[in-house]
Amino acid sequence: MTSETGQGDPLATHFGRRIVSPDERRRLVRSTFEAVAPRYDLMNDLMSLGIHRLWKRRFVSLAAPRSGERALDLAGGTGDVAFALARAGATVAVADPSIAMMTVGMQRPGGEAIAWVEAEAEALPFDDATFDLVTIAFGIRNATRMDAALAEIRRVLRPEGRFLCLEFSTPRRWLAPFYGLWSRTAIPALGAAVSGRVEAYRYLVESIGRFPDQPTFAGQIEAAGFADVQWQDLSFGIAAIHGGRRH
Repeated sequence: MTSETGQGDPLATHFGRRIVSPDERRRLVRSTFEAVAPRYDLMNDLMSLGIHRLWKRRFVSLAAPRSGERALDLAGGTGDVAFALARAGATVAVADPSIAMMTVGMQRPGGEAIAWVEAEAEALPFDDATFDLVTIAFGIRNATRMDAALAEIRRVLRPEGRFLCLEFSTPRRWLAPFYGLWSRTAIPALGAAVSGRVEAYRYLVESIGRFPDQPTFAGQIEAAGFADVQWQDLSFGIAAIHGGRRH
């Protein structure tokens, strides 16, 4: 388990400089995504060889949005998941702390049909029991306080509302050395070549390595008050979809 101050967490560093406070971590996350926003989607395609699109397709399928439902996509960025939810008939809001990322999404065809809200997962500006569905894809690992983010997600869900999270996770043991080498070397190199911000992608790799494994994260979701918590591995555990419902 990571601490909020980064003490005892060897990965809670930023290129030789220890992150000493949640506020500093928050500033780092925002600056990272502002830096990479214009080419974020291209980088995702290159880093995952396009597989992230298949992961998101499976994610939306499991979320099973229905016409007339109200859905919130947290850390929604440029809107990949939000647009898919909207195409299924849901009324969708995106909440993300990065205006730069959301601006890219707003400019896409159909962006005007989605509500774009600047907000962090730990402090959502929505009333209790507002949404039938809350999703978050590749964003919860950037939350400054995981427990606060999960509590807020539960708060804004209606009773029996659904929560689904797609996130990088812990791959199978046989795959881990190869995946680790790819993450440490290829991803920062691609980041430097495409976006010119190698340091931003080093942070993203560190955040993946710091994230809890599948059973541990499932336990955190249950501790936040969700029922029927399950997960499904993708690509031998490189990513995983966790889900639960509000009691």
